[in-house]
Amino acid sequence: MDEILIIGAGICGLTLALNLHKRGIPCRVFERAPEMKELGVGLTLLPHGMREFTALGLQEKLLAAGIENSESRFHNRFGQLIYREPRGKAAGYEFAEVGIHRGRLQMLLYEAACARFGADRIELNRTCVGVEQDENSARVRLQDTITGQTLPPAKGTLAIACDGVNSTVRKQFYPHDAVVFTGINTWRGVTRRKPILDGRTYFRIGSILTGKIVIYPIVDNVDGAGNQLINWTTEIKRDAPRKNDWNKPGNLADFYSIYASWKFDWLDVAELIRESDTILEYPMVDKDPIERWTFGRVTFAGDAAHPMYPRGSNGSAQAAIDARVLADVLQQSADPREASRAYEAERLSATARVVRTNREFPPDFINIKVEELVGDKPFDNLDDYITQDELRALSDNYKKTAGFALTGTQP
Repeated sequence: MDEILIIGAGICGLTLALNLHKRGIPCRVFERAPEMKELGVGLTLLPHGMREFTALGLQEKLLAAGIENSESRFHNRFGQLIYREPRGKAAGYEFAEVGIHRGRLQMLLYEAACARFGADRIELNRTCVGVEQDENSARVRLQDTITGQTLPPAKGTLAIACDGVNSTVRKQFYPHDAVVFTGINTWRGVTRRKPILDGRTYFRIGSILTGKIVIYPIVDNVDGAGNQLINWTTEIKRDAPRKNDWNKPGNLADFYSIYASWKFDWLDVAELIRESDTILEYPMVDKDPIERWTFGRVTFAGDAAHPMYPRGSNGSAQAAIDARVLADVLQQSADPREASRAYEAERLSATARVVRTNREFPPDFINIKVEELVGDKPFDNLDDYITQDELRALSDNYKKTAGFALTGTQP
């Protein structure tokens, strides 16, 4: 059958499927999970990500399911304000910046896909164990996830790996492929509590050198009593640490001591962590950019193509842009191999820049820079060390590289 085969029903795979359907291109999605569930914690959809989802008709549902951010604030680990800036529409963007539960975003995409082209086009409990191809077709080799039984291969014109950072397909073409771990571990959770300040703010507090936490709301009035669901992520870099596992229950004792004294007049960080509904652990990893994503009738997208540090809230946006660009070129070309090469030419170097910037100069480089200048201590007058204009330039440089500067070319 002349259809596109998509491996993975995560954010990238489902966004790609919706883009293909919008252009009249048939596809089939294979997902290893036996059922779709709202898993994970929070993420932020930046304006260029919301632009992509708005084009798919999902803006109102996403705004209803999440919280629109109005401001971003940077603080040192003593609670002092370093820098603040408006975000999303408050900053002049056409599209909002939205904090949302990752699982809710995925389920909204899944529900939209089922409604638009049918649940039968998204096959669950299907683990991809490899891909094959010849001059005329691509084939995805499949197993039943639960039983391990080998299933008949799926056949199509192109196979697209949207199977994440630990992509089976990418491993087939890059056998020595491995994540890069530099000693940064993270613990993530969600806590129900009263809104922090205006209830529309994204906070970055501290630095990875002495302890960092990112905090933002993802659900309004979660319990009918005015409380919000607050997403938080702690990050710490240690010498020769154990690498955290993926999405496993975290142990408070492994990191809480760093934050136990973080009690500010505007937020008790220690209490926020202690009162969490759940704690999950993750390693902070990415992969070195590769020279090639496309191999004949097989190509990569999203985290399978360019896994990046979860800093700057850019992973979902870059995956959504991949999906739109790939769908566009497939619509424009009669040869899916030619289309895949065109997609790679447009996206490979752009995403490699984001991967490298997230490593070296992420948004919280502001916090690191101030800590280096001031030392690990409170300051009396920050302008004695660095001006607000200099801090704004650091923030603007990241936006430019990541593709959501207010001026300049958008991806």
